[in-house]
Amino acid sequence: MKTQTIKYKKMKYKLLFIAFLITTLISYSQEDNVITVNLPNEVKYEFTPIIDIEASAVKSQGNTGTCWSFSASSFIESEIFRKSGEMIDISEMFNVRHTYNTKAWNYVMRQGKTQFSEGGLAHDVLNSVKLYGVAPESAYSGLQNDSTKHNHSKIIPELKVVLDDYIKNDKDSAYKNWKVAVDSILDIHLGKLPETFVYNGINYDAKSFLKMTALDVSNYITLTSFLHQPFNTEFVLNIPDNFSNGTFYNLPLNDLVSVTDEALKKGYTLSLDCDVSEKTFSQKNGIAVIPKSIDFNEKAMTYIVEENEITPEFRQQEFENYNTTDDHLMHIVGMVKDQKGNEYYKVKNSWGSTGNRIGNGGYVYMSKAFFKLKTISVMVHKDAIKAI
Repeated sequence: MKTQTIKYKKMKYKLLFIAFLITTLISYSQEDNVITVNLPNEVKYEFTPIIDIEASAVKSQGNTGTCWSFSASSFIESEIFRKSGEMIDISEMFNVRHTYNTKAWNYVMRQGKTQFSEGGLAHDVLNSVKLYGVAPESAYSGLQNDSTKHNHSKIIPELKVVLDDYIKNDKDSAYKNWKVAVDSILDIHLGKLPETFVYNGINYDAKSFLKMTALDVSNYITLTSFLHQPFNTEFVLNIPDNFSNGTFYNLPLNDLVSVTDEALKKGYTLSLDCDVSEKTFSQKNGIAVIPKSIDFNEKAMTYIVEENEITPEFRQQEFENYNTTDDHLMHIVGMVKDQKGNEYYKVKNSWGSTGNRIGNGGYVYMSKAFFKLKTISVMVHKDAIKAI
């Protein structure tokens, strides 16, 4: 009898509890009370192409500081294709080899009081092309002894031994004919320059090959945006790799962005010099952005985040305090947008197309905020932009 009473009480409590729940739900419904649940507002990147201009395959600069030649050579390839419809694989190392000689001369004439490194800028390639022409990759790869990867780690140190000794000792130097010594070092590491070569069954030298491509290096201009020089004027930008004192045309920052957009819409690509030292530049993720808060840096590699508003003053500040430097050149070949409508430049890098640290096939989608803050300059065909 006691057992039945206990069971009855348990059943009674259950029924009372159910009744209470039903009454509560009805009450909430009658009073139009709504319980709001905050779901995570995280949207992963999904990109849609807007502009996609023909470019050659992504290459690797290997263990070298010659991104400037890979960027400008890829740019030249797209320019030749735009004019002729033929994609020619241009030798990056042909122009690197000539530019190393030019840098050695500059270093000696300045008595060692200037930077001497592997670095350079896009206009250095055009300077080399103007003086010496161009060659296809098949004629001059710059790779020796069956090597498949560029490695210039020994070149500059060996060249500096020769040049520094000559600068210090002059006529008593062990390298009185330093030019010959320089050429010997470059021959060992990069190979002798070809006097002639065959391309598609036709014999060329570098200058006749340039003529065949119909490339005119006088048709290009380098654009930038800084506050320490007047706008709409040309000036020599004092950055370490501008050893050749190349000139830059100065534009307001928003104009630099609109000119870049205008060029792409017309089918022109651009060679890009920028800073990639930010933690939010990631070749592994194929993205480059400037989050509004550094707390979102890691998240921004996968999810769309609010970005910082880049002003000309902030850009100038970052340049003057060395947070923005001329440390890498790439090639802008198009534009994409994410599902929120934010636009990004499609940028071809030169770190290869595969590997654990290489995503997006070797391309980087660069937000306009990143571009505005971190771009040093762009080089483009003059016809791509309105009269300056």
